[in-house]
Amino acid sequence: MKTALHHAIEEALLQADTASRQADYADAFRWLERAHILSQRQPLRHAHTHWQMLRLGWRSGDLREVAGQVPRIIAALLFSRIWVPSGNSGRARVSAFAPMPISDELQLLLREDQPPR
Repeated sequence: MKTALHHAIEEALLQADTASRQADYADAFRWLERAHILSQRQPLRHAHTHWQMLRLGWRSGDLREVAGQVPRIIAALLFSRIWVPSGNSGRARVSAFAPMPISDELQLLLREDQPPR
């Protein structure tokens, strides 16, 4: 069964793709940032989100974004289950180590997906 978190990640990626196809790169990056925050603890999805940011950087001509996403893809695969900076947007323009505030909506999705203690 897919969780609300899984659906939210899929929706964010779909919206990012739609915005990208319409050349609305700022909106596409906002959706990818959302997908990134929600997928940080899932190595393959986390890396996929960085891959999508790399592709969008290429498409929008943002070479800083392209170069910044390469090490983030590798780090996502290696470290997602060990440590991630909570709420980090995943963009190359911010430190890969900086935690950032998480909206109440996203906190709720992340909390609902946690196994009971």
